[in-house]
Amino acid sequence: MTAVERQVAVPVDAAALPALRRRITAVLVAGQILGGLGVATGIALAVVLAEEVSGTESLAGLAPTATVAGTAVLSVPLAALMTSRGRRPGLVLAYLIGAAGAAIVVAGATVDNFPLLLLGMAAFGAASSANLQSRFAAADLAEPQRRARAISNVVWATTIGAVLGPNIAAPAGRSVAGLGIPEAAGPFVWAAGVFLISALLVAVLLRPDPLLTARALAPVEEQSPAARSIRAGAAAVRSSPRARLALVTVAVSHTAMVSVMSMTPIDLGHHGASIDLIGLVISVHIAGMYAFSPVMGRLSDRFGRLSVIGLSMALLACAVLLAGTAEGRHGQTAAGLFLLGLGWSAGLVSGSALLTDSVPQPARAAAQGLSDLTMNTSAGLGGAAAGLVMAQAGFGWLNLLAACLLLPLGALAMFTRRTTTPDEPTSSPSPSPTSTPSPSPSPESAS
Repeated sequence: MTAVERQVAVPVDAAALPALRRRITAVLVAGQILGGLGVATGIALAVVLAEEVSGTESLAGLAPTATVAGTAVLSVPLAALMTSRGRRPGLVLAYLIGAAGAAIVVAGATVDNFPLLLLGMAAFGAASSANLQSRFAAADLAEPQRRARAISNVVWATTIGAVLGPNIAAPAGRSVAGLGIPEAAGPFVWAAGVFLISALLVAVLLRPDPLLTARALAPVEEQSPAARSIRAGAAAVRSSPRARLALVTVAVSHTAMVSVMSMTPIDLGHHGASIDLIGLVISVHIAGMYAFSPVMGRLSDRFGRLSVIGLSMALLACAVLLAGTAEGRHGQTAAGLFLLGLGWSAGLVSGSALLTDSVPQPARAAAQGLSDLTMNTSAGLGGAAAGLVMAQAGFGWLNLLAACLLLPLGALAMFTRRTTTPDEPTSSPSPSPTSTPSPSPSPESAS
C-alpha cells in the first residue's frame, strides 16, 4: 500500500456507498461545469489572439493545436499521479497547470511573444485533461451495470460550460480594458480564475478520494502496487481484446469529430454562410456532443457497450455523408454536424465504460490515461491533416477520409464480438451497496 493509503481515518463502509456515489458525482459535475466553462471561455478567441500576436493568419491555427498537444502530453503524467496518489491530487494539479497556462497566454499576448503564447496554450490543455479524467473518476465507485450512466452524467455537465463559455468571452475581453492586456486575452484572465476555483472545489470536497476508495474495497489480491504502473496499464490493454476495441473506439470517434468539425466553419464560409449561422451550426454540434450523453449512457448500460459502439459508427457514417454532400445546403450541414456530435458522444461514453470494464481495477487509472493520450494525439494529427486535405481536395474528400477511419473500427468490433463473451464486465466489479467490504482501510488522505 502507498503512503497515502496508510494514512487512514475510518474503515470503508459499503452500506454508505450510495450516498458517497451521489456526493462524489455532485462534486465532479460541479467541477466539470467550471472546468468546461474555463476551457470554452479561453478557446473562444484563441485563434483570434494567436493571429494578433503572430501577425499572420497562417500561424493562428497553432494555438488550438498547442492546446490539444498539451492535453495529450500531460495525460500520462497526470494518470501516473492519479495511479499513485488518487484522483484528487491529479485533478487539482491539472487545474492549477491550466490556470498557470492561461496566465502565460496573457503574458505572451501582452508582450507580443508568440512562442510564449504557444507554451501557455500547451499548459492550458491540462484543464482539458482534467475534464476528460473526471469522467473516469465518476466510474471509480459506480456499479458495473450503471457505469456508463455515471460517465455520461459527468460528460453531460460539460454542456453548460461549453455553451456559456463563448458567450462570456466578449465581456471577459472588455473587462481588461485599460489594464494593458489585449482584449482577446481577457477570456484567459477569467479562465485562470475559474480553474483556480475548480482546483479549490476538488481539493476541499472530493473526499474520500473515489479511486483510492475503490481500491480499498477491492479484493486483497488486487491491491498490489506493482499492478498500478503505466506499464501495467498498457499491458492490461494489450491483453484484452475489449480494452483494445475501447481505446480504438474513443480515438477514432474523437479524430473523426475533430477533423470534420474544425473545417466546417471554413466550408460554410466558402458557401456564403454568415458568422451568426456558422455559430449556430457549431452550437447545434456541441449540443449533439454533450446534451444527449445521458441517453448514450443508459443505452450502453441497457443494451451493452458493443451495441452502442455500433450505434456510434452508424451515426458518424451518416454524419459525414450528410456533411460531405451538403454543397452549400446549410440545413444539411447542420444536420450532419448534429449527428457528428451524437456519434462522438456514443463512442466516448461506450468506449470509456468498456475500457473501465475490461481492465483490472489496479490498472484502470493507467489504462485510462493511455486512452486519453491516444485520443488526443490522434485528434491532433487528424486536425492538422484536415487542413491539408481541405486545401488540396475539399470538404467532401475530408468527410470521405473520415468515413474511411470507421472501416478498421468496424472490423475490429466484429472480430471482438465474435471472439469474446457477451457484453459483461471482465474485471472484478465495484462493490454493490449490499456487498461486504474487504478489511482494507479507508483511503482518505490526511492531506
